[in-house]
Amino acid sequence: MSPTRAATIRDVAALAGVSVGTASKALNGRGSLRADTVDRVRRAAGQLDFRPNPAARGLHAGRTYTVGMITTDTIGRFSIPLLIGAEDTLGAGQMSVLLCDARDDPIRERHHLKVLLGRRVDGIVVTGRRAGTRPSLGTDLGVPVVYAFLASADERDCSVVPDEAGGARLVAEHLRALGRDRVAVITGPEHHHSARVRAAGVELVVPPLYGSWSEAWGRQGIGMLLAQGHDVDAIICGSDQIARGAADALRESGRRVPADVALTGFDNWDVMTLAARPPLTSVDMDLEGLGRAAAGLLLEAIDGHPSPGVHLHPPKLVIRDSTVPA
Repeated sequence: MSPTRAATIRDVAALAGVSVGTASKALNGRGSLRADTVDRVRRAAGQLDFRPNPAARGLHAGRTYTVGMITTDTIGRFSIPLLIGAEDTLGAGQMSVLLCDARDDPIRERHHLKVLLGRRVDGIVVTGRRAGTRPSLGTDLGVPVVYAFLASADERDCSVVPDEAGGARLVAEHLRALGRDRVAVITGPEHHHSARVRAAGVELVVPPLYGSWSEAWGRQGIGMLLAQGHDVDAIICGSDQIARGAADALRESGRRVPADVALTGFDNWDVMTLAARPPLTSVDMDLEGLGRAAAGLLLEAIDGHPSPGVHLHPPKLVIRDSTVPA
């Protein structure tokens, strides 16, 4: 190949010792290829500094190799990890992501949807700032849609959501293993799906205390438990913000964490969990992994293999000093 000529897919295929079709599939993340074949093709592409022509590739495949992501999470607390995970998967197929912030505004959301469809995106990921259910964008858009973190109300859609009930079970099992059996729950607003689910799965000495997703409510909730004279040896909090406030209030009251009271949070938000005194045991919803899973299902749907229904993504429990001291 002349040093002045840009490498082509045929050059990559020849260097890798595969057909042009196999080289294309390996670079686009399509088809069922052996891992060593994909690796050989990608190494050949890197060696030749191969730069695919997006316009030509899209024209050949009838695709634009772009995916839209619509979010209502203006802070980015949940959508950014999801986006990172989704790009991990989509980037393997050299696909670009167009991020749109709807700001909880239905009119703005319809505008973004119209723009994305006008750009002929191959698919759309919809996400938001809290788990739960939202209205469907519709099933007649002409492109597949996957809902991530929050579920579509239409069971014909594909949704990937964190298994929050599974996270609550992980906390309950952990506390039982520690011999803690006098448990209380301080969580968010009762009308929130997450607040209710995260308070389930454990026998309590007092009904769940519902409030706001804030440190102030965590401190107030502890004050209410102490004023009512409840003898608890573990407190499950519906978020890390609540748990951090609870940790402050317990310390100020003379209760030691975890010697007197084990304390857990939810979300594994390191801004809260690592800054708390002591650092918080918390449920991690693995948002990057959830984003990768959602993008994988979207790619399958783009290839003609949709997976309707709700798909639960497993969480993990990150254990720190608030339940088991170092």
